[in-house]
Amino acid sequence: MLTDAIAKTIEEMLNEADGTLELQRNELAGRLGCVPSQISYVISSRFTPERGYMIESRRGGGGCIRIVRKQISRNEYMMHFFCAVGNSIDEAETIAYLRNLRDNDLINTRELRMAAAATSNAALSEIPSDRRNSVRASVLKQILLSLMGV
Repeated sequence: MLTDAIAKTIEEMLNEADGTLELQRNELAGRLGCVPSQISYVISSRFTPERGYMIESRRGGGGCIRIVRKQISRNEYMMHFFCAVGNSIDEAETIAYLRNLRDNDLINTRELRMAAAATSNAALSEIPSDRRNSVRASVLKQILLSLMGV
């Protein structure tokens, strides 16, 4: 998929630049054979503060986009997820959060599977469906606190 290729290219560029990258949309789009709006879409959807990035856009003089990978501690990152969960979360969102934690080496695959099982619709089947997502949020938050050692 093109969006995956764009994201992978930007991530590689960030790694080569030690976590701080300035790029021009038009230049990158030309290199990847896509339109600049696709670059903007990938940056706005995949390089978000929730995923540990700060974005700064500069207009004029050719303009550029600056992407900075934030360096935060494990517990700060986990607390960010704790706050982002809110009071209700569905199963698909939970899996997305857990995969993000695993992809950032904050949990391992075994921990992901255990947390996913504990928060699954199957595990919460005795909970009325109108309350399931709020119970899932509470369970997920307790798992996150446990992983932080709190």
